[in-house]
Amino acid sequence: MIRALFITFLSGVLISTSAFAQRVVEDNPVPFEIWLEEFKAEALGEGISRDTLDVAFEGLVLNEKVVELDRRQPEFTQTSKEYIRVRVSETRVKNGIKRMAESKPVLDPAAKDIGVQKRFIAAIWGMETNYGAYTGNYNIIRSLMTLAYDMRRRTFFRKELMKALVILEEGHIEPDKMIGSWAGAMGQGQFMPTSFFAYAYDMDGDGRKDIWTNEADVFGSIGNYLKRHTWHENQTWGREVKMPDDMGARQALVDLTHEPNPPRSCKRALSAHSKKYSLTQWQEMGVRNLDGSDLPQAIGAGIEATLLMPGGIDGPAYLTYQNFRTILTYNCSNLYALGVSLLSDRLK
Repeated sequence: MIRALFITFLSGVLISTSAFAQRVVEDNPVPFEIWLEEFKAEALGEGISRDTLDVAFEGLVLNEKVVELDRRQPEFTQTSKEYIRVRVSETRVKNGIKRMAESKPVLDPAAKDIGVQKRFIAAIWGMETNYGAYTGNYNIIRSLMTLAYDMRRRTFFRKELMKALVILEEGHIEPDKMIGSWAGAMGQGQFMPTSFFAYAYDMDGDGRKDIWTNEADVFGSIGNYLKRHTWHENQTWGREVKMPDDMGARQALVDLTHEPNPPRSCKRALSAHSKKYSLTQWQEMGVRNLDGSDLPQAIGAGIEATLLMPGGIDGPAYLTYQNFRTILTYNCSNLYALGVSLLSDRLK
């Protein structure tokens, strides 16, 4: 009876998988089995061993859920206030302080050696995986294989899949432990495979870059990413500020400082920022610290900042420095960068 039920279940899975494969074929006319063999042959030519390929792809089939998630990513509907309330909750702050204390023996030296304040490393750790509590449950090879076969972003994901195989070939993680997000981001810092090779850091010197379970490597890798993207250790991310009370004067200030030609990199996020002005100049334009006091003039002339008002002209206002832009390279979203920044302030 059990065997009969299993056969019935398996038949249903095969039918479902076949129907899914048929939908994907509308985009990719090459049958999956042929595509996979061609990819394996390319991987062999890139130095991936047959043993690694056999273990990595054993029993894997296309993952319908991954394609669905990629094709119907929902529009972001939370307001900035709601986003910050959830991401910088009292629970997350409390857990962050606790986890930082527990990880102090490896977090402190990693931050010092890399040259990034530990509160920012911890804030990204908290935002990405809730301090390592949830790193995803998708088989990375299967997800990347599916997205590489699907034609929507095949070039990008084919490259990521090849790099994921190199990670296995070099022995940084066992295949059955290589899990992460549906899109292929891995470990407690959620690195894509190409980012792994560019920024993952062997903090403890054991010859492996274990961003999954080794906190020393996790902290070193997050810090190394920030440092390699022009992080200033002697600066913070920016500050919440007080705009002029008069709404007309506030609108005039926004109009005056609007940046009509944002940089191409992360253009969508940076289009919401003003032009860069020094803190001294912002002071002259009527911007003050949140408590109404003067902006820091001792360093004001040397720090450039942009104005960001994610909730509109009557919402919170922030002056953001270079480090905020560095956080944007981790995730090109102003709300994400604000979440990391404000969480770091609470963890300070």
